[in-house]
Amino acid sequence: MGLAMPKTFSRALCWLRRDLRLSDHRPLEEAARLAEQTAVVFIFDRNILSSLPRVDRRLDFIHRSLKELDGKLRALGSQLVVRHGDPVEEIPAVAAVFGADVVVTGRDYEPYARERDAAVGQLVRLETVKDHVVFEGSEIFSQSGTPFRVYSPYARAWKALLSGSTALDEAEPDLSGLAPSASLEGLSRPWDLADLGFETTELWLEAGEDAGLKRLTAFEKKAKRYKEDRDFPAIDGTSGLSVHFRFGTVSIREAARRAVSFGPNHEKWLNELIWREFYQDLLWHHPGVVNDTFQPQYRDLVYPGVEAHWQAWCDGATGYPIVDAAMRCLNATGWMHNRLRMIVASFLTKDLLIDYRRGEAYFAEKLLDFDLASNNGGWQWAASTGADAQPYFRIFNPLLQSVKFDPTGAFIRQWVPELAELSDADLHAPFKAKPMDLLVAGVTLGETYPYPVVDHFVQKELALAMLSGSPK
Repeated sequence: MGLAMPKTFSRALCWLRRDLRLSDHRPLEEAARLAEQTAVVFIFDRNILSSLPRVDRRLDFIHRSLKELDGKLRALGSQLVVRHGDPVEEIPAVAAVFGADVVVTGRDYEPYARERDAAVGQLVRLETVKDHVVFEGSEIFSQSGTPFRVYSPYARAWKALLSGSTALDEAEPDLSGLAPSASLEGLSRPWDLADLGFETTELWLEAGEDAGLKRLTAFEKKAKRYKEDRDFPAIDGTSGLSVHFRFGTVSIREAARRAVSFGPNHEKWLNELIWREFYQDLLWHHPGVVNDTFQPQYRDLVYPGVEAHWQAWCDGATGYPIVDAAMRCLNATGWMHNRLRMIVASFLTKDLLIDYRRGEAYFAEKLLDFDLASNNGGWQWAASTGADAQPYFRIFNPLLQSVKFDPTGAFIRQWVPELAELSDADLHAPFKAKPMDLLVAGVTLGETYPYPVVDHFVQKELALAMLSGSPK
């Protein structure tokens, strides 16, 4: 055996943000490599929390995941240091009291995170490492040396770079150097949800690293049918791992390793993981997409939609059952199937003619798996304003989408129970049903269920005119 390399520092902080786990953890591995002793810290960022409602599923998920992580650290003789405040103040304060010479954390590509980390780096020695993605912006460029703007060539470059690389190698942090619990007493502040001013809620999935890995393992059994089942919301055909990727309770490297191990059935799911990285890449190179369209010709576009239609969309009361079922599911659970996200986003922007940014903000408030890069990328794709977006002249017909992807109406019946007694043929478009069939099913249009707020075919023509006639 070779001699152990001498440590550069005496003490380090490993600052958790989007990596709420202990396994396959690059920042923790790096902190252990650099320092003789490492303390693990998490800051509830008041700059983010101050705008959240008192009941927030994401915060509950984070809190539960941290409780599990703290228990694991205590079993190893250490503990998690947790505070609530501005990280620019709290990280230097914890580092000073603990005596940390360096702070190690995973790189974050969002504009606020980059500003925050730059400010922290002015006050302490801050080392950031890649952990949230397999490949980041500085690693993948087109042959012309510029960032990719289209997914397909990006995905080809991603896969080519993966071949023969060590990018998926597991990070194996040495946990023997964790700071003993006794040395961390007094560093944490009370961090129950009530202490933070929040309440617990119900989650549609279990939080934490153990639950994430269990879900990933369970998905292996479904992976061979992923390509065929992934678009049907009534079928349990997706991984349901987006929340775990968002908060890092599952390593993206571990997910990609599993995807490759699925063999011939892995390609479609791996492509979806690469879409996630493509949107992270776009956000890194084009942070302006947070507030404006990626395609410059749409930056002055005026959406003529009306407020009543916006409210109907939010409430799941548009008269289009597949849209209403999707929105009601989102409002009740914080989850929406990916196919449904595309349907409701297309409906908002191209049927109701409402600015995609309003829908993007609504999803940001409601989704448990909200991720700025993926949410922005998905909405701009649907609105035809983004990179490699849906062509403006391709407009989802919500009725055809409903028939194709919820053919028996199982999903609609679950979330729009007032339509449950309609036949499969009538369920997708109650306004086309015969009066007697509506009567037998107990449906009174305009009372128990709304008439459609718009005519899809009329709105389609308006959307085409709006998008094709925008300034060039």
